[in-house]
Amino acid sequence: MKITGYELFLVEPRWLFLRVDTDEGISGWGEPIVEGRARTVAQCVEETFDHLMGQDPTRIEEHWQLIAKGGFYRGGPVLNSALAGIDQALWDITGKALGVPVHALLGGHVRDRVRIYGWVGGETPEELADSAAEQVAKGLTAVKMNPCGQLEPLATPAAIDAIVARVTAVREAVGPECDVALDFHGRFSGAMSRRVLPLLEPLLPMFVEEPVLPEYSADLGAVVRSTSIPIATGERLYSRWDFRSVMSDGIAVAQPDVSHAGGISETRRIAAMAETYDVLVAPHCPLGPIALAASLQIDFATPNFLIQEQSLGIGYGDSGGLLDYLLDTSPFTAQDGYISRLTGPGLGITIDEDAVRAAAERGHRWRNPVWRNADGSLAPW
Repeated sequence: MKITGYELFLVEPRWLFLRVDTDEGISGWGEPIVEGRARTVAQCVEETFDHLMGQDPTRIEEHWQLIAKGGFYRGGPVLNSALAGIDQALWDITGKALGVPVHALLGGHVRDRVRIYGWVGGETPEELADSAAEQVAKGLTAVKMNPCGQLEPLATPAAIDAIVARVTAVREAVGPECDVALDFHGRFSGAMSRRVLPLLEPLLPMFVEEPVLPEYSADLGAVVRSTSIPIATGERLYSRWDFRSVMSDGIAVAQPDVSHAGGISETRRIAAMAETYDVLVAPHCPLGPIALAASLQIDFATPNFLIQEQSLGIGYGDSGGLLDYLLDTSPFTAQDGYISRLTGPGLGITIDEDAVRAAAERGHRWRNPVWRNADGSLAPW
């Protein structure tokens, strides 16, 4: 079997899909994307196919090594995201060729279903509480929320009180049987995190995500030591080498993104490395159906898996947007807060190519918001 061609599709709300074709009529799908830089990643994918055309798609590790290490310049979000989507598509092709799901090729499943969490939206404590209650009513047993919007580098006591009030409202709305995770989104400085985290400890968050920006990962150890709340990070780390230092600093949860961190191949290796540090894995995935399917395949085969993010109802990628690209939505049916094991070959989903092509005709130029502090200086989004 040989690779004979590929196509890229810019689809709403902010995604990039890749189809890889072979001479045996088997096609695989991947999702290579850096949100807000879709066209940049698409160009990187196109350059990479100078190597892949005519090659055996089942030599996944050989292609991974060459794409990741064959050039003088390595790593980073663009190259590793391009590699990630290609890697997903090659695993999809290989699974389809053998008639088995990808998790069977990763050693077989170690669980029958995957726990998922849903996002909570709103500005006020009341809005957040209502949104959380709606998620629980859907059967979810865990939710995640941003406890604040734009934040000054050292926020006022009033702003800190508002953060605690929002989290308190959600905790009271869902009760003690539901987990509440918090995403700081890199909006906090190390000093702010160390100040706020102890105030949130009585609410027992499941974890706090990205308490500092990834460029300040060297400060994570101090944040970890300042609180009993489990610390999570990883959506903006792109390889096992990026994860090495944060794991030794004592994070509790690693969050590699299968569309950013080198695909299924590298995410699997990151998960295995995490196990040696007693670190759980909760893959980051606010993306489309291909990335979610790839994440689930890893989850089913990963012993130290914790919980899966998914963009069904996330806001900028609601359930309709994700499910509209599938011919059969049943693989993503959730019951009691879990998705059952995908059993179809490859990634376990069937893409609706007509819907994808129609969306690609519209395309998108999604960009993340730009926030400013009160003095006009740039603030993290």
